[in-house]
Amino acid sequence: MPIEVINLSHSYKIGTPFEHKVLHNISLSIKDSQFVGIIGPTRSGKTTLAQHFNALHIPKQGKILIDNEDTADKKTDLVKLRHRVGYVFQNPDYQLFAPTVGEDIAFGPSHQKLHRTEIDKLVQESMHQVGLDFDTFRNRDIFALSGGQKRRAAIAGVLACRPKVLVLDDITAGLDPRGREEILNVIKDLHQNQKITILFISNSMDEVALLAERIIVIDQGMIKMDDLTRNVFARTEELRSIGLELPEVTVALENLRSAGFHLPNGILSVDEAIEAIAAALQEKGAHH
Repeated sequence: MPIEVINLSHSYKIGTPFEHKVLHNISLSIKDSQFVGIIGPTRSGKTTLAQHFNALHIPKQGKILIDNEDTADKKTDLVKLRHRVGYVFQNPDYQLFAPTVGEDIAFGPSHQKLHRTEIDKLVQESMHQVGLDFDTFRNRDIFALSGGQKRRAAIAGVLACRPKVLVLDDITAGLDPRGREEILNVIKDLHQNQKITILFISNSMDEVALLAERIIVIDQGMIKMDDLTRNVFARTEELRSIGLELPEVTVALENLRSAGFHLPNGILSVDEAIEAIAAALQEKGAHH
C-alpha cells in the first residue's frame, strides 16, 4: 500500500493575521513494508506531514495518494483509509476513551461491520501482538494502566483494524528505559513479522538509528535529507547545523576518530562499533 506525496504545502490559521506555512512543496514516496524514520527539530513540520498520511489533514495545496487513492477526493472513504493507515499519538490519552481495555480495542473493528466473534478474535490477537495478556487486561480500567501499558493498548486498538501502515508519533517519549524497550520490541516485531509499513516520528536519534532503514529529515517545513539511515547519520555536521543531536554511538566514534583511530562512517549499532574499534586497535598494534 504505497504512499505518494506530491507538491504538498500546508498552512495553519489561513486568512488570519496569524497564518503561517508549515510545509513547503514536499514530494516523496513510501513503498510497502518500509521502516521510515521521520526526524527534525521541534516545529519542523514532521507531525503535520505525518498527519496527512491518514487524512487527519486534507491537502489544500498538493496531493496525498494512499494506494493510488487521493485523500482529497470526495469519493475516497476516509474511514476505511484511516483503518488501513493507523495513527498512534504521542499521548495515548488522546486515543483511549472506553472504560476498559477490551472495549477500547474493539471500537475500531466494531465499525467495520464484522461479526462479534471476529471482533473478539481481532481484540485478542492485537493484545497478544503488543504483549498485553488478554485475560489479565481485557476488563482492566483503561486509565489504571501505566504509561507503557496505555501506549501498548493504543497500538493494539489501531492494530485491531488490520492496518497496512502504522504512523507512530514519538510514542516512546516520557517512558522509562524498560517501557521504551518493550514498545520498541513490539514495533520491530510488527515490521519484521507482520510486514507492516512503519512511519516512525521520533526525537530519539538512537531509536531511529537502530530501527529505521530510511530517514527523512525535515527542517522548516522542507525535506533536507531523504536517504538510507547510514548515509543520513554520516552527515554529522549538517545534522548539527539544523539542531539535531546524533546517536550516542556516532558521537563516541567521532571522539575516537579525533583521538587518531581510523573508523568507518555509518556505524549505527553498539555491536558494529565494538567490531570496528577492535579492528582499529589491531591496526594500531600492528603499526607499533
